[in-house]
Amino acid sequence: MQVQSDHDQPLETRLNTQQQELDMLRQHLAVVGSGEKVAQQANEQSRQTIKLLEEQVFKLQQDLAFYKGVLAPASRREGLRIRTFELQATETPRLFRYKILLSRVGKDDKPLQGQLLVSVEGRQGNKAASLELAGLTQGLAEPLEAKEIPFTFKHFQAIPEGGRFAELKLPEGFEPQQIKVRAQVQGEKPLERTFKWIDQE
Repeated sequence: MQVQSDHDQPLETRLNTQQQELDMLRQHLAVVGSGEKVAQQANEQSRQTIKLLEEQVFKLQQDLAFYKGVLAPASRREGLRIRTFELQATETPRLFRYKILLSRVGKDDKPLQGQLLVSVEGRQGNKAASLELAGLTQGLAEPLEAKEIPFTFKHFQAIPEGGRFAELKLPEGFEPQQIKVRAQVQGEKPLERTFKWIDQE
């Protein structure tokens, strides 16, 4: 029996060694798993922070638009203003985030009502091309249902609402140059503003 025990000793040693290695691997896996959870939590916290900051910026923009409208010189034409068309590149090629900001000048508290028509102008091949924003949002998270975007507001409005960003995707082969935003307010002449496309370098 002693000979058998001596023969089994190396196996027991190997088994103990492998058991220790297995325990170490389990501990390492647990650490990696917890690290991934921490990373996921950090990413989610970052998303929540960005959302909160966007909402705060939106509220400040609302307040600023209100005070600018109330305090604007009487000589300035009152009414709708197309303030900005914000555009941001994403990590996905040809996919962009956008937001439109509208405001008004004047003390009138009666809501402004109207429609926006937004198009991206550029070149498709060797020809000039104009693509409606609604068509560039189809198949994405928040597609526009119609080419006209309705709006109703007193002092300030963001599209989409709440200061968030929506998405648009350019088709292959299309080279954008500018964005044209045309606003039609009931009972007024159309207002139009053009924004240069962002540098994608």
